[in-house]
Amino acid sequence: MSGTVYIIGAGLAGLSCAVRLADEGKRVAIYEAARMAGGRCRSYFDATLDLVIDNGNHLLLSGNMAARDYGARIGASDALVGPEECEFDFLDYGTGQRWKLRPNASQIPWWIFFADRRVPGTGPLDYLDAGRLLFAKNGATIGETMRCEGSLWEKLWRPVMLSALNIEPSVASATLAGAVLRETLAAGGSACRPLVAKGGLGHAFIEPALRKLRSQGIEPRFGARLKEIVFDGARVAGLRFSDEEIAVETEDRVVLAAPAWIAQELVPGLVAPDDHRAILNVHFKIAPPAGQSLLLGMVGALSEWLFAFEDRLSVTISGADRLMDAPREELAAKIWEEVATAAGLTCGLPAWQIVKEKRATFAATPAQEARRPQAKTQWGNLFLAGDWTATGLPATIEGSIRSGYKAAGLAAAEKASPV
Repeated sequence: MSGTVYIIGAGLAGLSCAVRLADEGKRVAIYEAARMAGGRCRSYFDATLDLVIDNGNHLLLSGNMAARDYGARIGASDALVGPEECEFDFLDYGTGQRWKLRPNASQIPWWIFFADRRVPGTGPLDYLDAGRLLFAKNGATIGETMRCEGSLWEKLWRPVMLSALNIEPSVASATLAGAVLRETLAAGGSACRPLVAKGGLGHAFIEPALRKLRSQGIEPRFGARLKEIVFDGARVAGLRFSDEEIAVETEDRVVLAAPAWIAQELVPGLVAPDDHRAILNVHFKIAPPAGQSLLLGMVGALSEWLFAFEDRLSVTISGADRLMDAPREELAAKIWEEVATAAGLTCGLPAWQIVKEKRATFAATPAQEARRPQAKTQWGNLFLAGDWTATGLPATIEGSIRSGYKAAGLAAAEKASPV
């Protein structure tokens, strides 16, 4: 393949595709409708807080191999921080009880036999039920596959699956939950050590990628909204932007790394997820107290995960559609009350900012999972990338990067062919 690969979209899927192709010496051109890169994984300056914040908090795991490979390629391997061993801090907000989940490194889960490593009030046999997810039937929900009640469900499986799937877990896809479990706890603690972009998502994933690409002569064009893909039989023949039209030559390829709803507007007959769920993030301008956990899971609270950054405390709430129209001031006050209690703070409400992502992820139901398209399309030189494509994972950073890598591999093939 000696032509140019035109990548539409400079989110994580598009950037990872571009980085992979550039490393292989391919010619790449990137077009992004927005004025900045990153998509739903970006950092920006917030005037209210006078801080650079992320549009959303993201947790990665040591077993996210595509994300870690991407970090190494762009020279940002040290941007993700976390404990040296697998360890998750939890707080039951209602009772004040705290505990640490500490899976051992190997795949043999001997940690469940030690009370100081597992969820309080649970026994070793309680953990076996989740193993059903590893063998879940296509089309089944979590509620149809395992028991969705009891202490272990409320204190571990529900918060973890809600965070991973961004939807009430009982109605979520059991196969997606099984994929999450297979690559985390079932793979051993060495694969699920928590990692956080403590310097921000832009610092970890976006800015280093842009620097690397620019060093290779690739300068993304921002503010370039694709209006139409011109098809000619079994191939893409052209790309029409608002102020430019590109003829796609025989050796050229196109990777569409736009959100699902944009892709459906551009690609005739494309079946893709069309039901989405929201995520709400709240940032408080206050330095975390000494000893505050980098990440704290909060059970029995409106807040779900509390992140401790150097200059702020941030809360993430998944499946947050119910909160999209709630008064911002009331939300901030309620969440701060929980954060202050969890962090042992007695000060009043600090400066805050709420970030709402109404279409943060596709709804991880069996029906929506069935709508996820493959990277290949019926047009031989058009490929799809994005966390909404059939990555086998929920809509995550790891899934986004895997999709970019998959599209890069297909686009770099010497001979493109339709499905």
